[in-house]
Amino acid sequence: MVKPRAECIFCDLIRGAAEVSVCYEDAAAIAFMDVQPVNAGHVLVVPREHFETLHDLPHALAMHLFEVAMRIAPVIRRVAGAEDMNIVVNSGAHAGQNVFHYHVHLIPRSAGDGFDIPLPFNGSTMPHRTLLDAIAAQISAALNDPMRIGGGGTARVA
Repeated sequence: MVKPRAECIFCDLIRGAAEVSVCYEDAAAIAFMDVQPVNAGHVLVVPREHFETLHDLPHALAMHLFEVAMRIAPVIRRVAGAEDMNIVVNSGAHAGQNVFHYHVHLIPRSAGDGFDIPLPFNGSTMPHRTLLDAIAAQISAALNDPMRIGGGGTARVA
């Protein structure tokens, strides 16, 4: 666990020090309405304890947060009258995270809503199959490394 920072707005919300519109809560997680929603019904699923990124989050808690997301996503879609759903995690500053308390975005989507997360990314190029195979082999080897500690190897991509 990363010690809560005094300026963490999500820690403030969880402690009751600021207004929040809660739609789900349990002992480990809380889900509330995003105050700057992409679309009506945009919800954030947040651990009650302060963890900054996915890397900091214990595996069991990460799985629980995803279970919460899976439980409430169809309800959000129905209530928002949405056809689809984006489930987004921005983990780290370079990935677009701007509130450094881990959270999962549940964004209800409808045709023509104007929001887009374009994949594949327009700036990306298709690498040669040998490069893809080499990176896959590095990841696979790291996952199967008998010397890894705690079930997680570290793979470095060239």
